[in-house]
Amino acid sequence: MRIGIPKEIKTHEYRVAITPVGVHELVAHGHEVLIETGAGLGSQLVDDQYRAAGAQEIADADELWGQSQCVLTYLHLAADRRLTDVLLERGVTSIAYETVQSDSGVLPLLYPMSEVAGCLAPQVGAYALMKAQGGRGTLMGGVGGVANAKVVVIGAGVAGQNAANIALGV
Repeated sequence: MRIGIPKEIKTHEYRVAITPVGVHELVAHGHEVLIETGAGLGSQLVDDQYRAAGAQEIADADELWGQSQCVLTYLHLAADRRLTDVLLERGVTSIAYETVQSDSGVLPLLYPMSEVAGCLAPQVGAYALMKAQGGRGTLMGGVGGVANAKVVVIGAGVAGQNAANIALGV
């Protein structure tokens, strides 16, 4: 199968759909992997690493889309009707990482994304508490003589558990 990995184009989205190790595994199992130049830069993964793993580098997104039979990525199509329509119009076989399930029903590719989101949430919350960001000027961890911020985590899934762990650590 020919698998295309485009560069992320969402604002402030720096992840890439696959690591060089993942490319190596796909190539070792007989697949052809095409990756857009610079696709991994936001995740500190350089083109040389992908080429060494067996990926074929494609200069731009139009060329990549013109050659790909299957696109693997976090799609989150519920939030982007236009993207859904374009994929359908072009007949692209798309595998959304967030929907891949094991035989037991576990979402193995969604799990690490939820871990990251959970770990990041208290950090973003603490930033928002800063006076300069429009917050009350509360320091999440507190200082001597001043109470810590109170943190509420809604949900106890993977993201919630990681958010609670990070908040507790602060």
